[in-house]
Amino acid sequence: MEHKGLAMSSYKGIDFYNIESHLTEEEIMVRDLVREWVDDKVLPIIDEHYMEGTFPMELISEIGKMGLFGCNHDTEYGCAGMSNIAYGLICQELERGDSAIRSFVSVQGSLCMYPILAYGDEDQKKKYIPKMAKGELIGCFGLTEPDSGSDPGGMKTTAVESDDYFILNGAKMWITNGTIADLAIVWAKLDGKIRGFVVEKGDAGFSAPEMKGKHSLRASITSELVFQDCKIPKNRILPNVTGLKGPLGCLTQARYGIAWGSLGAAMGCFISSKDYSLSRIQFDKPIASFQLVQNKLAWMLNEITKGQLLALQLGRMKDDHTMIPEQVSLAKMNNVEIALDIARVARDLHGANGILNEYPIMRHMANLESVKTYEGTHDIHNLILGRWITGIAAFE
Repeated sequence: MEHKGLAMSSYKGIDFYNIESHLTEEEIMVRDLVREWVDDKVLPIIDEHYMEGTFPMELISEIGKMGLFGCNHDTEYGCAGMSNIAYGLICQELERGDSAIRSFVSVQGSLCMYPILAYGDEDQKKKYIPKMAKGELIGCFGLTEPDSGSDPGGMKTTAVESDDYFILNGAKMWITNGTIADLAIVWAKLDGKIRGFVVEKGDAGFSAPEMKGKHSLRASITSELVFQDCKIPKNRILPNVTGLKGPLGCLTQARYGIAWGSLGAAMGCFISSKDYSLSRIQFDKPIASFQLVQNKLAWMLNEITKGQLLALQLGRMKDDHTMIPEQVSLAKMNNVEIALDIARVARDLHGANGILNEYPIMRHMANLESVKTYEGTHDIHNLILGRWITGIAAFE
């Protein structure tokens, strides 16, 4: 892990309940490294990329050099082998920069590297994972379709076995990194059963046009994946999983990162609100001296602190291998909701200035609208918890 040329961050984070006392030295070091890198390399450029609708491609190699791609995976295939709490803190700091940066790292590690490690064979692991860990290969994850989002079992993409290939037909939508990806983890129905395939850039019959016109996650590349008699060699099926448990297992990994990442966006909005309220003079005094403003700031701190405690305990359980998907649903749902609410209150505290890109508020708010929807909508996570409580699946 490299740590060169970065100035010490002036941002000290938010830690009202002394979360840091529960972190290891390595976890603190990693958090501070990424915090400084976000201040030095992300925040100075991200607004321009957001406004232009472009992803800062020059950051990919730096993220790889820091060892952030798949950093919570074992070291056997070139990953950093960090704790899941360290990975969560990384997501937190990256999303303080922008949800697009955290999404890029999350998709690579949780949605692409994880299924190869969990469901792939030895040859697939050796071929892809070391280069993905360095950022030399970029991945994407193809599950959602034009007509199946919350109901992935209703997918229409199919695979048919031939003598030498699997032939894929169908389309995926809302795919982060799709247009620039070197490989895609694609889920399709083979003989009526959901299976995972590795599709490589350049495979005949495969295209990945970029989706334009977004008002949210504008600094993230979002794509379609189109398969028209796309031939996939037989050695690129993921052999060790069948059914929805495959893609849902990947989503559990990604949702974990979101539970931490959304707190970073919330913290960015809170710090901006605190600083703004102390410097904005109205009626001959800073607006921070008014009770209504202090009430809003106190509420933000309250919600962020509760979210931190949720994420910390979730990370402990993940490291202990006791975490269940429903616990991830609760943390993802809660922390994204409070982050979005905090962004909206922050916009109010900033007044008209809150819509300017001089402040991060509107960018975080717009991004979080997508984060609330992807990797399981707010309503679906509520129903997942409802099923756990009652034993009745209300969405089936």
